[in-house]
Amino acid sequence: MRRFSGDRLLVATHNKGKLEEIADLLAPFDVKVVGAADLNLPEPDETETTFIGNARIKAHAAAQVTGLPALADDSGIAIDALGGAPGVYTADWAETPNGRDFIMAMTRAHDALEAANAPYPRRAQFCCTLVLAWPDGHDEVFEGVMPGQVVWPMRGDQGHGYDPIFQPDGYDQTFAEMDRWEKNRISHRADAFRKLVAGCFG
Repeated sequence: MRRFSGDRLLVATHNKGKLEEIADLLAPFDVKVVGAADLNLPEPDETETTFIGNARIKAHAAAQVTGLPALADDSGIAIDALGGAPGVYTADWAETPNGRDFIMAMTRAHDALEAANAPYPRRAQFCCTLVLAWPDGHDEVFEGVMPGQVVWPMRGDQGHGYDPIFQPDGYDQTFAEMDRWEKNRISHRADAFRKLVAGCFG
């Protein structure tokens, strides 16, 4: 496994919240984190059908354009009774002509579960795949998972995306009812990051 040896890491995201979360996780390693938006990088088309495939597209595109090591993630919620949907299409379910509407997306997931007469608990997991790519084309892949269940109605106003309907195993709160930093400590992304840090930074 290749170790990260530089002092600058490009995070291939335009999401400010995600950038802050990643910068916080890497703070102990004296790595300066820069985001794709800071460098005016375009967002590449995510044309793969797996989390790994889409994370690789984003990481390698950013590394090639900038000459910096680049970290990208692809993540989403996979609902067992829906055959793993929305999965890689987690954000797509929220797309509207006026931007993303996650209340609509969560309602769609609930309606699909009702239509399928899915039994309780309605098992699901948040999945995160991290790809750290170097300009020479090498990459390392790390996967994280947070198992739980889909609940209804929506609960909480913290977090983002599908957080108000996801209750992680071992907790009686949804992700959206948790303190942001508590959620970040136990999340699927934190799971993947622990593996990344152990493999490339530790």
